[in-house]
Amino acid sequence: MLRQATEKKGLRISELANTAGVHVETIRYYQGIGLLPRPRREYGRIRRYDADDLKRVRFIKRAQALGFSLQEVRELLSLRVDPRTSCADVRRRTEAKVADIDQKLEALRAMKRALVRLMAACAGRGPVSTCPILESLEERGR
Repeated sequence: MLRQATEKKGLRISELANTAGVHVETIRYYQGIGLLPRPRREYGRIRRYDADDLKRVRFIKRAQALGFSLQEVRELLSLRVDPRTSCADVRRRTEAKVADIDQKLEALRAMKRALVRLMAACAGRGPVSTCPILESLEERGR
């Protein structure tokens, strides 16, 4: 049924958003930043989206879920249409994203170690004015 609707007259923006699992504002935002082309206007003044638009929105959301920024998504989309691009190009981008995630994980582990040390220094009793956690945070700012 959905395929028939997209092939015959297309989807309205609300139908595209619902089918893709995003908000209408997301569709408008993607159009505004050039990730999604502006749809054709047929059947009156209502803009209609096709199956390719739906595939593109889903691609964008899946890439974002894997940690790609919208700029990186834009680059991935451009790689898809460049005949000079190979899988190796896409793999390099993915490897870079994995390295970026590894750096972020290490930074999070370091933050966790620091917080655990701060918690160990605090017995959880006494007035807040003598809290070793707050005192430590104040000292680091100086």
